[in-house]
This record gives sequence, C-alpha cells and structure tokens, in this order.
Amino acid sequence: MNCQDCGGRLEKIITNLPFKIRHNSIIIIKKLPVLQCQVCHQYLLEDKVMEKVDRIMKGINDTVEVEILSYAV
Repeated sequence: MNCQDCGGRLEKIITNLPFKIRHNSIIIIKKLPVLQCQVCHQYLLEDKVMEKVDRIMKGINDTVEVEILSYAV
C-alpha cells in the first residue's frame, strides 16, 4: 500500500499515539498498530484498529485529563 500524500511505501509499525477526545482530555494509546509512510512519516489507522480505538475512547471517564492505555487491552 502507498501513502496518499507522497506515494511512499506504507510499513506496519507499532507506536504510541495521543488522541484529544475533549477540550481538556488527552488519551495516549500505547502499542498501537499503524501503517506509517517510510518517506513522509504520515500514518494511517486501518478500519479495524480505528474501531477498537473508538471503543477504548468511549469507555473513558469524563473527568480524565490525561490517561495512558494499551491497545492490547
């Protein structure tokens, strides 16, 4: 698969990514599988991964300011 921005090759990697879920809430998801461009370093989340990220974020308490979670929960 190629990057939509630059045409570079996408490589599967495991990384940590932050997600802002509300005005003052940030979730960091560790060990997240992504496709990352080897040229411009843009990343892409596959549909099945994004569905699980959505489920993880829906379970977050409304009062959390920063939380670190593992994708492999």
